[in-house]
Amino acid sequence: MTIVQTQREGVTFLAAEEIEKAVGVAHGFSTRLGGVSQGMWASLNLGVSRGDDPDHVRENYRRFFSAIGVESPRMAMSNQVHGNHVRVITKADCKQDPYEKVCYEADGLVTDLPGVTLVIFSADCLPILYYDPVRQVVGAAHAGWRGTAADIAGAVVRKMEEVYGSQPQDILAAIGPGIGPCCFETHEDVPNAMMAAFSTPVLQYLHIQENGKYSVDLKGINRMRLEKAGVPAENIGVCELCTSCRQDLFWSHRCVGTNRGSMAAAIGLK
Repeated sequence: MTIVQTQREGVTFLAAEEIEKAVGVAHGFSTRLGGVSQGMWASLNLGVSRGDDPDHVRENYRRFFSAIGVESPRMAMSNQVHGNHVRVITKADCKQDPYEKVCYEADGLVTDLPGVTLVIFSADCLPILYYDPVRQVVGAAHAGWRGTAADIAGAVVRKMEEVYGSQPQDILAAIGPGIGPCCFETHEDVPNAMMAAFSTPVLQYLHIQENGKYSVDLKGINRMRLEKAGVPAENIGVCELCTSCRQDLFWSHRCVGTNRGSMAAAIGLK
């Protein structure tokens, strides 16, 4: 599956071609381009806890949703905690204002409700979007290194199976822009966590550097876990762009810390 960069209505975003062609679903991975925010949040900041002007953020959501084809303002998001809990989104979880409080913690969201857009935030961590065209179910995951080690990628697939009867071979999964192995250099704690979780199959994604630190390929590990969960390799798309390398296009927490905006990944049934 191929993930491509596109621009619509002045908003630059990324989308999986195979999901984009499907009828009845809207999705996209935002960049930092195409919004109205200013200063360190310029311009398409979708983070509601960054200190940006709320009216700017609301307008950014309107623009992003319109560009990716979202037809309803109803959305669902979560307090992300780098874990592997997946929440089944019901009508009670939906809101129309991104600034409405969220009272639960989850790094994965799934739903079969039409007219509800699932939203996951990122700025180096990996956003993953899921679509089952047979059972008409969508999902979203936030996979930092802790969430990756906790297998949030596979947890969403299993929740779609358990709750909605999805078959993994039907699911399309798109791994969006995040930090690449070129820039994700760590001490032993991250490789140790991956080894403890996944054993020797993960070694191909861990490489020791001359300075004694490790390069970690989070995208490769999450792709591996999606395949382990039963999603066919040809149904998985991976965005190769690195958020740390491409600060012209994305925000990178690793590079600039908290003085920044946030990207979002969104998917919903029309």
